[in-house]
Amino acid sequence: MSSKILAERYEVHRQLGKQTGRQTLLARDLQTQELVVIKQLFLGSDFEWQDLKLFEREAETLKALDRPAIPRYLDYLEIDEPDSKGFALVQTYVEGKNLEDHVRSGRTFSESEVKELAKSLLEILIYLHQQDPPVIHRDIKPSNILLHSRSGHSVGQVYLVDFGSVQNQAAKFGGTITVVGTYGYMAPEQFGGRSVPASDLYGLGATLIYLVTGLHPTELSQQDLKIQFCDRVTYLNSNLIYWLEWMTEPSLEKRLSSAGEALLSLKNPRPIHKSPMVVQPPPGSDIKLTKNSEFIEIVIPPKGIDFGLMAQLSAAVAASNISFIERNFFTATLKIDDQFFIIISASFLCVVGIKFIFAVFRERRLRIDRQQISYSSHLLGLRWNNSKAAPRPDICQLEIEEIKSLMPDKRPELYKVSQMIIQTGNQKYRLGVKQGLSESEIEWLATELSQWLGVKIKRTWTE
Repeated sequence: MSSKILAERYEVHRQLGKQTGRQTLLARDLQTQELVVIKQLFLGSDFEWQDLKLFEREAETLKALDRPAIPRYLDYLEIDEPDSKGFALVQTYVEGKNLEDHVRSGRTFSESEVKELAKSLLEILIYLHQQDPPVIHRDIKPSNILLHSRSGHSVGQVYLVDFGSVQNQAAKFGGTITVVGTYGYMAPEQFGGRSVPASDLYGLGATLIYLVTGLHPTELSQQDLKIQFCDRVTYLNSNLIYWLEWMTEPSLEKRLSSAGEALLSLKNPRPIHKSPMVVQPPPGSDIKLTKNSEFIEIVIPPKGIDFGLMAQLSAAVAASNISFIERNFFTATLKIDDQFFIIISASFLCVVGIKFIFAVFRERRLRIDRQQISYSSHLLGLRWNNSKAAPRPDICQLEIEEIKSLMPDKRPELYKVSQMIIQTGNQKYRLGVKQGLSESEIEWLATELSQWLGVKIKRTWTE
């Protein structure tokens, strides 16, 4: 069976891909004997003019680009055959396997390989974004990145392909909003039809997260649109994890703004990542809060002695003195009831004494890092857990609960108790008046935790 010949020049070998109204073919140029890729757009019942605009824009963009890591424009054809009518874009064939196929076949990528990939792709993006007008790919994902000629510990030659979603500043469709890209790899602003160079950075960051987790971004949990992947990549250096978080920051204002900046920050991580920062507490507070991108730790100092504890201590000492007098001066006439009183008073003094030591010397520490949340007590060199540690990804809610106490009709603002609750599955971590925290301290800690975790504060009122 003879092969199909397009434009009396391109001999079709096989189909590489097919979508509604489109197909991609592998062919041989009979003039040069080189393999080429032919992308076809058909004028069928489902044809839309918007598709043709994107198709023509891809051709014009490739014609203006000249970089080995990007397919080169070769030809543009009009197809006018009895069984098909449309257009065809001919470009150089890039031999290689895309990243998605690599992961599906079981290949894993080391930290050094991920960095090498990131640097190569950022250099391509720097080239694209420096064009006049800037070229924004808008569909960076694993299946659009090819690897070829892998050797030793190197990932080989890196190629960025499929410019079918490309945008430049000169291409505008009036008031029409054009949403293109692939869900999971699209930056949030692209859903509103807006694309900027930083949008490509988001796609690259999400692609690298796919490589290190083996999971599509939509298969990973999210908090306030942030991809939660840290618990699945324990082998990565914290600098690289922080950089990936920065690349996939949902907020355009907080994300890395350019490929050049992203490359520089990858080579020279920001110092803030290594140095914990002590946050200034509210006036009059002795709480110490330390945080960086790796952890946040709250140290609550000893509660101190209040009037109630002083009253208990005074009563216990008085009872103990009475028992001492009876034991030393009235031993001969000591009755069973007196012995019982002595035992009770001694026990009372012991209990109050322990409470006194706890109030003066015990500090509490709540710590959340990339792996877990823990809440422990520290007393004179001893340490024990107040609650069982839980995985950080299990944190699902941050709540400030106000509990109305007795006598609500008499100045209710004086009869309410606040506490902060961190919910992890079925477990709750509570910080409040029992730990000696004031209302302002609870608000401050909740705000800091909310910002660090990316979790909104839920407020409840309980009577």
